[in-house]
Amino acid sequence: MVISGLPADNREVSPRTGYTREHWEAAADGLLRAAWRWATPDGALLDLPGPPSASGVRSDGLEGYARTFLAAAFRVAGGGGKDPYGWLDRYARGLAAGTRTPGRQDTESWPLIRDLHVHGQPMVESASVALGLRLTRPWLWDRLDGAVQDRTEEWLRGALRHAPAPNNWYLFPFTVAGFLESVGRGDAETARARSRALGLLEQGYTGQGWYADGDGRAFDHYNGWALHLYPMLDAHLAGGDGAPAGAGQPHGARLRTHLDGHSLLFGADGAPLYFGRSLTYRFAAAAAVGLGAVTGHTPLTPGTSRRLLSGSLRYFLERGAVDDAGLLRLGWHGAHAPTLQPYSGPASPYWAAKAFVCLLAPAGDPLWTATEEPAPCEREDRVLALPAPGLLVQSTRADGLVRLHNHGSDHVGPDEAESAADEDPLYARHAYSTRTGPTASGNTPDNHLALVAAGTRSARRRIHPLGAGHGDGWGWAASWHRPVFAAGTGVPGLRVDSVAVVRGRHELRVHRVQGAPQGSRAEQTGWATGPGDALRSALHPLYGWEVLDEVRAPAGTAFTPWALVPRLTAGAAGTGLYAALATLTADPEPAPLAAAVTRVRADGDGIEVRWSDDGSLTRIGFGPVAVEHLPAGTDRATGPLPPGTA
Repeated sequence: MVISGLPADNREVSPRTGYTREHWEAAADGLLRAAWRWATPDGALLDLPGPPSASGVRSDGLEGYARTFLAAAFRVAGGGGKDPYGWLDRYARGLAAGTRTPGRQDTESWPLIRDLHVHGQPMVESASVALGLRLTRPWLWDRLDGAVQDRTEEWLRGALRHAPAPNNWYLFPFTVAGFLESVGRGDAETARARSRALGLLEQGYTGQGWYADGDGRAFDHYNGWALHLYPMLDAHLAGGDGAPAGAGQPHGARLRTHLDGHSLLFGADGAPLYFGRSLTYRFAAAAAVGLGAVTGHTPLTPGTSRRLLSGSLRYFLERGAVDDAGLLRLGWHGAHAPTLQPYSGPASPYWAAKAFVCLLAPAGDPLWTATEEPAPCEREDRVLALPAPGLLVQSTRADGLVRLHNHGSDHVGPDEAESAADEDPLYARHAYSTRTGPTASGNTPDNHLALVAAGTRSARRRIHPLGAGHGDGWGWAASWHRPVFAAGTGVPGLRVDSVAVVRGRHELRVHRVQGAPQGSRAEQTGWATGPGDALRSALHPLYGWEVLDEVRAPAGTAFTPWALVPRLTAGAAGTGLYAALATLTADPEPAPLAAAVTRVRADGDGIEVRWSDDGSLTRIGFGPVAVEHLPAGTDRATGPLPPGTA
């Protein structure tokens, strides 16, 4: 922990994390203090040390200004304008300098906002500038010289006049327009930007509080820190009920629904789920929790909300997220290149500032005064199916682990070709957790079902969900994909249908492979863990598999510099069924996986598994996929396995 000025733990009101509102304020101040050491003389750019992003150094400097401004804005607005360190004076000077001659290659000038493919990153940062100005209007904007206001408006309007990326980027001009309208500078141009964004947001809503991030199936942390945050905060600042003008349904109700599942995606150690892109934003994953608490659109008690928020902040501060200079690093715990994307620059991690939205709840709010309560994963074993995004959440109380089984999110555009060269480990795996990360590209992939043909391992790209559901203590999710190989080549007729059934710490993984070429091999891997790790990862073959071994991943994961991965292999040709048990647990002496089931019966159309703990029976049929879980005393293993119905 390299943030100076953090108070001592308060275990009376925060028995789980020790953190209070004062810790959040001190963390914001510490991060701002460290970042401002790298400001230009007039403070328009914060040129943090590190390799540049694909957008270049000047855009990265604007990013440093904009993203830290958001933290300062939440800090000051939440304190009713109190600004003991004079942060807003610095940002006012920087605003005046950056907008004086935008586009010039001098010390202070901001880059112009252009289309996505022409230096488009400033459009992203314009939203943080606009939101920061809206939050702090009485203490910053209203005190600016009229000429500075005019040229700031002109710079911001670049976001309304250029093309954003076809995803959450449409919320950046939406946010700019919302600010301009809030200060009496709205017009037809701002109205169009807001209407367009809300229309696209509505099109992307899939249900259960989840939005697709653009066309296709991209479901990840952007749901919380962007797709819910911008429209909900806009409505809140406008004094609305969570229904931005033009919205088909109050956005607050969707946020509340989203938090039902999202709140389960944090482990007992405070870690958010390691899944999807932009994970270097770290504790921004808790922004939706804070937003719900601030706006009242949450199913969580104040004590639970603070447990999740502070647990996430403390998790990263204690694990190297901040370097010796007090700056947030590019990575997860510490520096970690595979966590990053080409757009990641030295100031990118400061989108973590979105978590400070919780400071908009004043000091006397129950969010800060209520006693912390256990996180959802600390209360009982949970299984939650989310059919809309195609996800299945599995948590175990004993070790505080949360696992996500991915049967619906791929981040592949609808017109994008499928190629193994473009496989993204942050989406392509069948499972993710709060304590493991995917192995890096070039190493054996973890949690993956592959066909190996002519020495080449297949990739999982576009994921087609087949359904998901849950019952009392169990759940399932299913999908199919078409394995692809190097250079985008595929095998005609090759298809893999996959089903995951979970209960407790156990995972039943069943795959039906169709059209496998003669001489190929099937390969199933498990969870990647480090040597000496407290976690235990194992696979156990149930049907179809021939060899169990273990492979090395020398590039490690975000959690360990070197990893081991259990693996099952078998010959494959034509149609084949493959079933195995998997587990990831922190139990120091887990019972052998082989003891988890008492009977397995399978044929080419499905499988039945009898569980040893309670005698219940799981049945999976293919063509179409059907899953059922029957109580003890049920015995249908007396005839052919029916194909079932989807």
